Amino acid sequence: MQEQLQAAIASSRDAIDYLEIRVEQSESTAISFRGHQLDAVDRSFNLAGGIRACHKGGWSFVTFNGLAELQDRISEAISQAHLVGKEQTLLAPLEPIQDYVAVELGRDPRGVSLADKRRLMEEYNQLLLDFDPRIQTTMVGLRDRFGITYFVNSTGTCIAQERLDVSGRFGVIALTDAGVVRQGFESIHSRSDYNALVGIEDQVIGAAKRAVGQLEAKPVKGGQYTVVLDPYLAGVFIHEAFGHLSEADFVYENPRMQDLLTLGKPLAIEQLNVVDDATLAGLPGSLKYDDEGVPAQRKYLIKDGILQQRLHSRETAGKMHESPTGNARAISATYPPIVRMTNTGIEAGDCSFEEMIGDIEEGVYAVRMLGGQTNGEMFTFAAAEGYMIRNGQIAEPVSDVTLSGNVFQTLKDIEAIGNDSLYVSGGCGKGGQSPLAVSVGGPHVRINGVVVGGR
Repeated sequence: MQEQLQAAIASSRDAIDYLEIRVEQSESTAISFRGHQLDAVDRSFNLAGGIRACHKGGWSFVTFNGLAELQDRISEAISQAHLVGKEQTLLAPLEPIQDYVAVELGRDPRGVSLADKRRLMEEYNQLLLDFDPRIQTTMVGLRDRFGITYFVNSTGTCIAQERLDVSGRFGVIALTDAGVVRQGFESIHSRSDYNALVGIEDQVIGAAKRAVGQLEAKPVKGGQYTVVLDPYLAGVFIHEAFGHLSEADFVYENPRMQDLLTLGKPLAIEQLNVVDDATLAGLPGSLKYDDEGVPAQRKYLIKDGILQQRLHSRETAGKMHESPTGNARAISATYPPIVRMTNTGIEAGDCSFEEMIGDIEEGVYAVRMLGGQTNGEMFTFAAAEGYMIRNGQIAEPVSDVTLSGNVFQTLKDIEAIGNDSLYVSGGCGKGGQSPLAVSVGGPHVRINGVVVGGR
């Protein structure tokens, strides 16, 4: 495969400033239950690719579904780039790389029968249905996918990367006679081993426990509180409210953000460190090379409270005279890579959870995320679970906990950072590409004066 792609590029490299081809071969399985019903069983095999060409700063992107049409599609991509290019091609320099990245397999899901996969999910689904009579329905699913992506470009890079993703998702909707509805979710992910989904009954049941446990919760009284975020919600907050602001394509196109996000500017308390780290082992956002062939890196977005780096593709790095960071990613070879996060989180601090809540007379403990939105530096998140903190102790559950504010002010209002840490899998959306595999995480975080909205 690599030789064929290299030969195709070699015959056209003189006609264009820059040219790249990505081809992806994959096979996948998906099984889902909804309530008592088997909802879907899918098995697929795919080969598809994309060609990206740049001439005088003008980009084109052309997809294909078979190698027989490769040369024609290359010509088409080059022709389109010539039509739109009017300025200068600016790409951060990168030394050519030749590499093959293999997956270290545990139990390969391709060797597990569909019948066995269905049986496992059916057992987990029944566990949830039987947990409590107030559970109205469930959403249970398994997905495994093994793929190889081949990447070659006109500057001599040739990389093949294998990738395996195995995931299980478990959801519950519970309902009281009075019409109160609560949801609970749990997800499991592995980059190497189908057995990550075997013997996880306690984790699966956790989704039902969370939903049922919130049925008796009363709406929180709106106001300003000291809020403690659990690691899941702390990770989602830093990803959504700050991580997207760190993506250089957003900054480059927004003069106001260029001013607000000047490198070297103090943004938060001195103890805060925020990282985007694609080198962490086994996480959904982990990779050796991004979709432009740039090596993965660990980047400090915020270091000791100071804005340190932003996330780049080769183009944004070239235009902003900074270094590429390995953050050009696409959800598949049929989409062009754009600037995206990988594994984004807050580094652990030195405060225990007991110390964090110990002097709070009245506050809110917000757990997991149900939904949310961001608009520039403003954010609103709805916690999946909430608990009052009273006199230094976790007290009664509360519902309808929404957190809102300005991200730059909130970063300055952080009072304590926990000494624990947890990363969870997620799917990120941007530019019509969703879901992209990422993870978010960090420790517990305590924030002063958060606006909490109730019902």
